[in-house]
Amino acid sequence: MNRDWSLPFASKLVIYFLRKCCFRTFIFIITISFSLAIASELDKSNSQKSHITFLGTDFNVIQNGDTPNRYIWLHGDEQTARMALEHHVNRYGGIAFFIQSKTREIPFESTMIDPNRIFSRKGTYHALRKFKPDWQPGTLKKALDNIDMERDNFLEILMPSKSGVLISVHNNFRGYNVHMEKDKSQKVSIKSDQNPRDFIICTNSNDYESLSDGPFNIVLQNIFPDNDDGSLSWEALRRGVRYLNIETRLGYLTQQKKMLSFVESNLD
Repeated sequence: MNRDWSLPFASKLVIYFLRKCCFRTFIFIITISFSLAIASELDKSNSQKSHITFLGTDFNVIQNGDTPNRYIWLHGDEQTARMALEHHVNRYGGIAFFIQSKTREIPFESTMIDPNRIFSRKGTYHALRKFKPDWQPGTLKKALDNIDMERDNFLEILMPSKSGVLISVHNNFRGYNVHMEKDKSQKVSIKSDQNPRDFIICTNSNDYESLSDGPFNIVLQNIFPDNDDGSLSWEALRRGVRYLNIETRLGYLTQQKKMLSFVESNLD
């Protein structure tokens, strides 16, 4: 993948503050910038460590090198994905966001929400009502408004530059497989010798063409579905950001490492 020699991550955070000019964001950015600077001094490798908070849940942020690519691990019960991503960023570089949770859902106010179902207002509405269908009058709208604000701040930090890619890593253990994605896909490349529970979702047609002749199951999803479930992939598509989801069976660490390495080696 391309390497980005633009401003370092911490500097981009400061520029983001100047653009938004918000006191809350100012405190948020100063904390991140300071921790990145301290990490740079303490860690003689090229790895910098910091953390951010989104909806009351911490994310550890690891930066290694100058690649423009961003990575995120969103579900705390998918530990294989976490280990694969840690290995990949240590070897190839990037900026990776690791949720600090052991469960799929995270606490928010008086309920639990799936962190990969809150990247649109519509998705957030259904996520908030999944475990708490009855809200007091006015409280649901207030919760939605608060999440809208925090989401925008979080995404400004998470999203890569135009030369970068956003890659999410996931595991499945309930039978979920690539065939369930075909109805939402514009192109598919399913390999007979690959387990259907191991696959890659792309939202960019050029990325799909670069990967589809490889050994792994690939699908292209670059048209919005009728039902926006609030997943990160659709938000990336809305923003014109190249996005990939690398999905494998829980426990198949070597397979997920291979898939990440394959993407690294074959995307421009």
